[in-house]
Amino acid sequence: MEKIKNSAFTHVKFMDGFWKDRYELNRDVSLRAVYDRFEETGRFNALRFHHREGKSDLHIFYDSDVAKWIEAVGYLIENGENLPEEEKIIDALILDMEKNQLPDGYINSYFIQIAPSKRFTDRNCHELYCAGHLIEGAIAYDRATGKSKLLDIMKRYVDCIERYFVTEKIAAYDTCGHEEIELALVKLFEHTGDKKYLNLALYFINARGVSEKDESLSKDWNKKYDQSEIPLRNLSLAEGHAVRAVYLYIGMAEVALKTQDPELLDACRRVWRDIVDRKMYVTGGIGSGKTGEAFTSAYDLPNLEAYSESCAAIGLALFALSMQKAELNAEYGAVIERIMYNGLLSSTSLDGKAFFYENPLEIHLASVGKETSILPHRQIQLPSRHRSEVFGCSCCPPNINRIFARVGDFFFSRCGNAFVINQYAAVDYNDGAVSFTMKTEYPNDGKITLQIHKCDCKELLFRIPEWCEEYVVSTEYMEKQGYIAVSAGEKEISVEFKMKPYFVQCNPLARANVGRVALCYGPTVYCLERLDNDFELNAISIDTDTEIAVGDVSAEYGMRSLKANAYLDQNFGALYRKVKGDEKTVSLTFRPYYSFANREECDMLIWLRRK
Repeated sequence: MEKIKNSAFTHVKFMDGFWKDRYELNRDVSLRAVYDRFEETGRFNALRFHHREGKSDLHIFYDSDVAKWIEAVGYLIENGENLPEEEKIIDALILDMEKNQLPDGYINSYFIQIAPSKRFTDRNCHELYCAGHLIEGAIAYDRATGKSKLLDIMKRYVDCIERYFVTEKIAAYDTCGHEEIELALVKLFEHTGDKKYLNLALYFINARGVSEKDESLSKDWNKKYDQSEIPLRNLSLAEGHAVRAVYLYIGMAEVALKTQDPELLDACRRVWRDIVDRKMYVTGGIGSGKTGEAFTSAYDLPNLEAYSESCAAIGLALFALSMQKAELNAEYGAVIERIMYNGLLSSTSLDGKAFFYENPLEIHLASVGKETSILPHRQIQLPSRHRSEVFGCSCCPPNINRIFARVGDFFFSRCGNAFVINQYAAVDYNDGAVSFTMKTEYPNDGKITLQIHKCDCKELLFRIPEWCEEYVVSTEYMEKQGYIAVSAGEKEISVEFKMKPYFVQCNPLARANVGRVALCYGPTVYCLERLDNDFELNAISIDTDTEIAVGDVSAEYGMRSLKANAYLDQNFGALYRKVKGDEKTVSLTFRPYYSFANREECDMLIWLRRK
């Protein structure tokens, strides 16, 4: 069943352009910014076991925050970066972990220091979630440095977990309320070749939705919240906490591929369809409900209240990456592209130092605190209007660190005798069997030139972006399952995806966007900010046949600006009036959605009224 192999980020070197800039910003600024805030807030001290003196400010998820940062460092080192200070920090931390690991292999900073008698008693306390992220960090660090001490610590912990959950069954529950360990165990199997880790992942997959020990996580949530209502092979709908859900779907897909389980893979396909067809924002964000950070009903995609957590977008991209290995289907690359240029980029400030937990699709300052007779703690809480350097629950910043460190994973794959190009950037690629230079100014221009140095494949497949209506190829080709297929015998191949501004509309069942359109350019969704457009944004209507002026690439945000004329309703004073059609023409300045909220607070809008 595992037909396709994704190419590792280590084969991909960004030469210049947009993704080189983003990769370097993460390496040079964001990585250190996250570390500094985590030191200030005690996250690293948690795993140094410095909380023994009665301190209670240690949270159940701190281990996972640090683990993702370690994972990011591992990826960067494996990619050839020299990070001696970060290595020193991690090596010292590992020694502290080794000294404090319990004799039976258990390692968790919160439960060892704060609640030693309660380990594996509360399935909502993230123990296996933290273990999963530490496993992923250990694998990345071992692969990058050859230092196996952290990996050995985690192997002992996995043996402990197996005893508690499988052999002796003395844990109070069968599956963790926050999924993550499932996908981590598959990675551990891939890294070590030891099938017991795959079997343990399969145990957790099979137990979810079946176990009589797994109770609801709280009186406020039912079992849909943590995807425990039904056996996973019967899943059809994406429900519950969005991050937990997509992490589970990644684990399901990976286990299905490794064990040749068609029922499990079909369940993944069904939840994929539910997300992409009914529950995904135009930016690639998912999880529209603030309460529970969860999926809501089909087509419920509010803009002002959009939760759209950064980790959820990352999880959906990684789910697509796993599904990309199951079959040749251009849709997986299309969803990854949508996330890469919109919901993922928006998570980080342009200077790389601050982050969004939520990613709203609209800001309307007059709606903030609109319930003037209600005390603040009881008012509707809208998403944050500015990025922060750290959060109380700061899972997103290190997740962003690790995804930008391995962003090259999204670009290429191998399908039999075909080499598949899923994403586009200026890169040098070399895996030993295939070597080429890709030249492009994507996402600001759709021309792609491939200079092929070596290729043992018969065919090259270029994914046709879902936004593209016209393209030109420099050689003979045919279309194949959403790809342009050309012979790999050429020394140079050019493909130009004709890139121009276009409007998109939403399914009318998504009530928030009825009668509205969004402006896009290539893979990028654009928005209006009040700072660039000095009028009420909801008073604007736009003709979709209007001419869009494409500007130069902005030094501020690295993409082109767009300008267009539109219509502004006149200020007529009364609350209601007869329709008179007395609008005036105004000029609008659009900027990429991901660049919003990098200046002073102001209104922002993606979906404009259609004239």
